[in-house]
Amino acid sequence: MGWYGRAMRDVEPDFWRNLREELAAGRQWADRSVVLGYAALTGGVVVGFTLLAEAASHGFEQMRTSHAWAPWLMLLWTPLLTVALLWWTRRFVPGAMGSGIPQVVRALDDGLTPDERSFLVSLRVSLHKIGLVAGGLLAGLSIGREGPTVQVGAGVMVHARRWLSPQSGIDGHDLMVAGAAAGIAAAFNTPLGGIIFALEQLSRRRSMSHSALVIVSIVLAGLVAVAVFGNNTYFGELRVQQLSWSLLGPGLLVALVAGLAGGLFSRLVVASARGLPDRFSRWRVAHPLRFAAGCGLAVAVIGLVTGGTTAGAGYAPTAALLAGQAELPGVYTLLKFCATWLSAWSGVPAGVFAPSLAIGAGIGNDVALLTRVGPEAAIPLIALGMVGFLAATTQGPITAFIIVMEMVSGHAMVLSLMACSLMASGVARLITRPMYLELAALMLPAAPPPAAAPAADIEGRNP
Repeated sequence: MGWYGRAMRDVEPDFWRNLREELAAGRQWADRSVVLGYAALTGGVVVGFTLLAEAASHGFEQMRTSHAWAPWLMLLWTPLLTVALLWWTRRFVPGAMGSGIPQVVRALDDGLTPDERSFLVSLRVSLHKIGLVAGGLLAGLSIGREGPTVQVGAGVMVHARRWLSPQSGIDGHDLMVAGAAAGIAAAFNTPLGGIIFALEQLSRRRSMSHSALVIVSIVLAGLVAVAVFGNNTYFGELRVQQLSWSLLGPGLLVALVAGLAGGLFSRLVVASARGLPDRFSRWRVAHPLRFAAGCGLAVAVIGLVTGGTTAGAGYAPTAALLAGQAELPGVYTLLKFCATWLSAWSGVPAGVFAPSLAIGAGIGNDVALLTRVGPEAAIPLIALGMVGFLAATTQGPITAFIIVMEMVSGHAMVLSLMACSLMASGVARLITRPMYLELAALMLPAAPPPAAAPAADIEGRNP
């Protein structure tokens, strides 16, 4: 053997030695198995959450259409259930209020104590969140389950910490990132979108120490959802013909309008949560249940005017728009915008991720009608509106682009979707700061209530 052979022998990996070292690390493999088991559990919980949310939305629609006078009954049903949901949240699980994404962003702050993290993210909070969001959908509020799924997934995954060995090196931060992104991946059936969401929205403060294990956990949770629901895109197959330069002007208009509207929506949500020196904010602080009843009544009136199309996440109207079969009121986009804002302002657990897609689809459809493009040309504009409004609202252009592309199988529009997402996000940045970071900054519980989950949910030790 010459010098070259000896050199190659020295640099080539020793297969058997590496295999022995891996097999000797039994406890490490046990820790990995625990994490992967919880990832599969997270996927299963998200599947159950999805089925419950769909059943709640279907239940509301059944009630609303059961009799000729049933739509008017919603003027009583929606406010009453909204008040009940807010009362339960404030009384038993205040950490579940709002979307869920800001809670996870705040919980990733290393400066928080274990009790403060458990107040925001824990298995107990996740279970409450599932029931409360389903109740909001049953009430007919304009909310989605996808944002709350982030908090649900993080709460389930972080519970694995109590079963890991002290030598595992896997901390609550890695588990929360994995669970939150796994929730997105399973909720939208977009594994790549979940990974990008973790990198863009959740990993700003420090790098993940076990990135490979985190990514595998995200994919595994997504596979559980695929095993139940099938490998189908969220909104079906996008029918896009040959894109022409004639759509450049309408496409730019969609990006501009979506960016302005998304920035305004984000600013409204943050200002509503922070509170302003106005009569409504003072009423919300002094009488939160009455204020929630007022918001619920306003949402019910909007639903009555629009024939129920503004209720829930907006999946059916969005799918109909993408299929070119929608017959929506001319003011649908504006009223969906208002209903989603009011639902969030009420204080009940409410996600805005999926409603943002519905609002964006409405913007794209309105621009298509305004510019008088044909029915086939309107479909790509609707997809551009979805990605533009979502990117502007969340200030996560890459996440928005990947998720929408996976949801509509829009590979024929990759560059168009990416350009619209970046442009709309840039326009929104001129109006407001990132919504989730702003909302996360408002979440500083001085002392979690006695009902908060124990510190063991995060740190793996008993209080």
